[in-house]
Amino acid sequence: MANINTRHFRWLHDFFNLLYPKLCLACGSNLPPNDELLCLSCEFQLPKTKQYEQKENAFTEIFWGRVPLQSGAAQYYFSKSGRVQRLIHQLKYEHKPEIGHQLGVLFGRQLREQDHFKDIDAIVPVPLHPRKQHQRGYNQAAAFGAGLAKSMELPHYPYALERPEHAESQTRKSRQERLENAQTAFRVKKPQLITGKHLLLVDDVLTTGATMEACASQLLAVPDTKVSMATMAMASD
Repeated sequence: MANINTRHFRWLHDFFNLLYPKLCLACGSNLPPNDELLCLSCEFQLPKTKQYEQKENAFTEIFWGRVPLQSGAAQYYFSKSGRVQRLIHQLKYEHKPEIGHQLGVLFGRQLREQDHFKDIDAIVPVPLHPRKQHQRGYNQAAAFGAGLAKSMELPHYPYALERPEHAESQTRKSRQERLENAQTAFRVKKPQLITGKHLLLVDDVLTTGATMEACASQLLAVPDTKVSMATMAMASD
């Protein structure tokens, strides 16, 4: 009976995939009937930065003189109308947090092999504004962080940082205004959770670095903390 039920389930599964084939979320091509979200072609051909291989790179240079980073890297380069943009758009606006999780798992496998990422103690995602998270239903940076935590075998602290309800956006402020606003834009919710730890601060896309700078400043105000950073993408040159 068990074998009959198993064969019946497989037949239904194959029939469903025939009617509603799974498509690669980056390029739209057909996927085999498995749990993957990307085809093998995209998994290997998406524009990887490989910044994780060097302790100093184009990512960390953005923060020189702003915050003392231990290390930092973006997973992919981001270009307008490219496959990475398509992935992140679906992650943020089409209710597909599984994209962030899978990209985090893939990137975590690479980061854990590098000496300058090996002493990280925990993953901390950049928080969303409460109203935006309520509308979206999840924090895309936390989905990415959960994937990283899984493959790096590290604790994930999605609520270590919070963005108060009254906080203003960082992106349209001057650097001096951002620094002044950092004291209220983000705050550490549980300092005892991160004291003395090397934290990997994560977000979806690195643009000006304003938001991550503000978050890192708050984390580094906690005694004996160190900060590294990782994002899914950053703008290509």
